[in-house]
Amino acid sequence: MPRQVPIMQLFLASTALLALLRPHPVEGAVIKRQTGNVNDVTLDIVNAQLAPDGFTRSTIVANGTYPGPLIKAKKGDTLRVTLNNKLSDPTMRRSTSLDFDGVFFNTDNSFDEGTPFVTTCPLGPNTSFTYTVPLEEQTGTFWYHSQLSVQYVDGLRGPLIIYDPEDPQADLYDVDDESTIIQVGDWWHNSTLPLLEGYEATGIVPVSDSGTVNGAGRFNGGPAVPFSVVNVEAGKRYRFRIINQSARNVFTLSFDQHNLTIIEADGIAVQPLAVSQLEILAGQRYSVVLEANQPVDNYWLNAPYVGGSPDRNLNQNATLSRGILRYAGAPEADPTAPMTLGPDTGVLVEANLRPLVADPPPEPDVNITLNLVVTDGKAIWNVNNVSYLPPQTPTLIKILNGATNASDFNVTENTFVLPANATVQIDFPPNDDDEAHPFHLHGSNFWVTKSNSSDVVNTVNPIKRDVVGVGAAGTTLRFRTDNPGPWFFHCHIFWHMQAGLATVMASGLDEIRDEVHPSAEWEALCPAYNALPADEQ
Repeated sequence: MPRQVPIMQLFLASTALLALLRPHPVEGAVIKRQTGNVNDVTLDIVNAQLAPDGFTRSTIVANGTYPGPLIKAKKGDTLRVTLNNKLSDPTMRRSTSLDFDGVFFNTDNSFDEGTPFVTTCPLGPNTSFTYTVPLEEQTGTFWYHSQLSVQYVDGLRGPLIIYDPEDPQADLYDVDDESTIIQVGDWWHNSTLPLLEGYEATGIVPVSDSGTVNGAGRFNGGPAVPFSVVNVEAGKRYRFRIINQSARNVFTLSFDQHNLTIIEADGIAVQPLAVSQLEILAGQRYSVVLEANQPVDNYWLNAPYVGGSPDRNLNQNATLSRGILRYAGAPEADPTAPMTLGPDTGVLVEANLRPLVADPPPEPDVNITLNLVVTDGKAIWNVNNVSYLPPQTPTLIKILNGATNASDFNVTENTFVLPANATVQIDFPPNDDDEAHPFHLHGSNFWVTKSNSSDVVNTVNPIKRDVVGVGAAGTTLRFRTDNPGPWFFHCHIFWHMQAGLATVMASGLDEIRDEVHPSAEWEALCPAYNALPADEQ
């Protein structure tokens, strides 16, 4: 569906129920362990009146909570996720589609991958669809969210953790469970349709009202919503899995009087790296180890953010974005230390990260340069002078029907046709933009041979991840096309993605036709979606 949307009346909630002023506990997804290591998960996508920062509004969420319920599995499992679309609020999108960020669908079931108009069509209201998600050898910290337009701004986001029973770094921590997941996100009082309408009219990216930590936040002039609490015991070491579920904001995390040791980035184990402050872009994830070695007390978990000028939204106050690290035995009270932006030393430099096991990238077989440009005064982004528009017929269907080269796709699909089992190098030249674009690749991860955080080119032991910052210093990455499919490659600032900052990396088209065997359920999605009236799409 084109990024233009029909004009909808602005929906604003006017009351705040006291029960909604407290952080809402996240209930577990319905998971039933079956033989053959298949986890059955049920997510009901519903409209719910919630107030994460004290302002009540209608939301789009999984199982009634923001963030959504934890989906957890272990290495080698297969997730079978049934999505029941129960959306009914006409002030927001009523169709939906789910993306499992960072999880690699293999060729045989790439049709289940969940990217609207690339691998599938959205799921209409009052219908269901089951995604089959083979996890294979992947482990680490992931998340799920709506991939339709900017819908996850309305709340549809949640954690997905794949535990490794034989984690080679298990001796570095004592606790790693639901209590050690930290989710940060930008929060918006207005729903996405009027926000998107304003963006398209002015070219100004919307600015969030607040930031949330595990579903709780505050804004200027709003109620004193209790801060989210992370509980620890003195003497223990905790693996905190940090997920930035924002549609725009960059968060910088720190804990007063505690250092952090990074051991994972986007599902890839890294050599331990000590920092005191962790900058994390939209879509990125890190695991850090915190040792509870300070006197028993309450300490601030600082999570200030940036994302557009706060002058454009006077609700913003970055110092209110925080939580509490509470030692067992400490009083149930806010820390007595002042609210600050956290330490200003020991900041993570991405280029300093190294993989736990060195995996040098092969020399490239294909070289692509991607130039990112925004049209002055308009909300249109271009990649190599093309602004991505989703096609009516998904890319995968075109491939299955015989598309073989770039000319078989619309120019506005910005599709790069790549050979199977090749190494592709992507160069993002330095640009003048004042914010790093977090580019995310579906279907595989990539080596970051030149990080935006450094001028150093590293082809010996660069990290691999699936979201990387692209900005003023330039970025170079490489990836293998050993998982054939049409894979979306886009900015994870979803406002930018919706405005055209995206491409499709389509690799191994012949292999796709040989190996992909769509289900009847998948084949029914597009006819059903295309038959919907516009207000239900």
